Amino acid sequence: MEQKEPMKLLPLGVKDYVRLRDRNYYFVDKTEYISTLENTGDFLFFTRPRRFGKSLFVTMLKEYYDILAQDRYEKEFKDTWIYKNPTPERGQYQILLFNFSRIDGDFCDLKEIFSKYCANRIDRFAEDYAAYYSKETLDKVSAEPAAQEKLNIIMDAANSAGHKVYIIVDEYDNFTNNILATKGKTEFEDITHGTGFYRAMLKIFKDTATRSLLIGVSPITLDDLSSGANNYTNITADSDFNMALGFSQDEVEAMIRYYQEYGKIIRSVESIIKEIKPWYDNYCFSKAKYGVDPMIFNSDMVLYYLSNLIKTGKSPDEMLDGNTRTDYEKMKQLINLDRWDGNRKGKLEEIMEKGYIYATIKTSFPAEKIVNPNIFPSLLFYYGMLTIGGVEDDQVKLVIPNRNVQMQYFEYLQEMKQEEYDLDTEFLKKSLRVAAKEGEWHPLLEYLAQRYKEGTSIRDSSAGEKGIQLYMTAFLSLSRLFIMQPEVEMNHGYCDIFLLGDTFHYQGVKHSYIIELKYLKTDATDAEAERQWQEAVEQVKRYGASENVQKLTAATALHLIVLQMKGAEPLRIEEV
Repeated sequence: MEQKEPMKLLPLGVKDYVRLRDRNYYFVDKTEYISTLENTGDFLFFTRPRRFGKSLFVTMLKEYYDILAQDRYEKEFKDTWIYKNPTPERGQYQILLFNFSRIDGDFCDLKEIFSKYCANRIDRFAEDYAAYYSKETLDKVSAEPAAQEKLNIIMDAANSAGHKVYIIVDEYDNFTNNILATKGKTEFEDITHGTGFYRAMLKIFKDTATRSLLIGVSPITLDDLSSGANNYTNITADSDFNMALGFSQDEVEAMIRYYQEYGKIIRSVESIIKEIKPWYDNYCFSKAKYGVDPMIFNSDMVLYYLSNLIKTGKSPDEMLDGNTRTDYEKMKQLINLDRWDGNRKGKLEEIMEKGYIYATIKTSFPAEKIVNPNIFPSLLFYYGMLTIGGVEDDQVKLVIPNRNVQMQYFEYLQEMKQEEYDLDTEFLKKSLRVAAKEGEWHPLLEYLAQRYKEGTSIRDSSAGEKGIQLYMTAFLSLSRLFIMQPEVEMNHGYCDIFLLGDTFHYQGVKHSYIIELKYLKTDATDAEAERQWQEAVEQVKRYGASENVQKLTAATALHLIVLQMKGAEPLRIEEV
């Protein structure tokens, strides 16, 4: 009987390519993009949201191009696409790799921290490639304390000798965006404009390297660095790189089947994909590839899920990896920069109300523009909070990609509305639990309607149905027992709120709800109210009868509810 190879480990949290290959981790082969990068240009700029595998990709490039790694090529790349299709530049470069996520500290010390980190990286580079340089050059590098001058010395020597140097910067915007979020625009400009130390360093990269790649999350810093990065080709939205990071569904299915073969996963591929697809899938980064490429899964989230499934045989209790909390807080700091203005808040509310927004994706923008409401959707796109879900002329339909992201929007909404209304959230969670398991919805909706009345001023009541819907969405999304789906298409219409009981993850959930919200102006007549009510009853019945809804709610009892408001006053709340 043929002996199986030892099972590959799941690469959750593994960011180093050599470690991944040497320690027998499962590898999703992205090496074909090495060739595509090489043929695209010498100075490239590439962004993706957090947790899509950028750092692993960077270290893969380092291992492939490193002149010191030539004798390891077969070991590290055997059975990959690039091993069968090597490029002329393989193993031809000295690699100078920076990871700017390691730069952290008080702003007043940042220049020194940055310089020390860069100086250490340059010293390490000089040590690694010492055989290619004279003792005089190495001594000069070692004796020079300033990082910029160290870099000038070693790069001048490399260029004079005809050595090829590939400078790669991972997380190029990490510490600068942190400064922008926590300190503000003035401090940010101090390091990215004029004679700022970061701008000066990037200019040396541009002027001296044979090849260079900057990789990060957003193009904010790039635009401010201006001439320091003006010959970098931005390939973020290039159709050739749409699938370069993250996982396709085929790649996820292959991984599941692999662990099935070793008996570590018992469930069917189909059932797993059905569960995780709404949570982790549906990313697209190129207009040209929308509707062509399969959508992309967030790779870290898939690995988080499979790790739990392999260890326990069950889905994780929380489909949202707790590590995304850090990402959420970082992005929240950025989009709250200079606090909300009305238009930007309105953009966010539009996204949460509809699940999408039409916008033009800006390929770069200076920091001062991120408070501009027209730039805001682009910022959300780069952070993975929106993705391409359609194309119309020069605009794209940016959509909330999945439930993972949707839950983060709900948290924003809850925070905003809680500041306004100060609700008893523990009572709400308890009432939502009763509604999900016992079908008793009256205390929940009556409390929400009454608190809306008490907390809404005359001025705010003019927000109408939209204002009520956002308020209800904020607090009805507090419970994980329901999958909250606003504006779901049902029989050629859109219900206001759909609470689908999550029977897959939670035992005892037996009820689902469609809630239709109706708003009347304060001077509406009784006849108008009755006419609107009857229309709402017909609407909600039609929604409940749709084939899609019947399938989704087959495991639960479906409640059809109409909530009618007159101004901020609850008029009628009934199940029909």
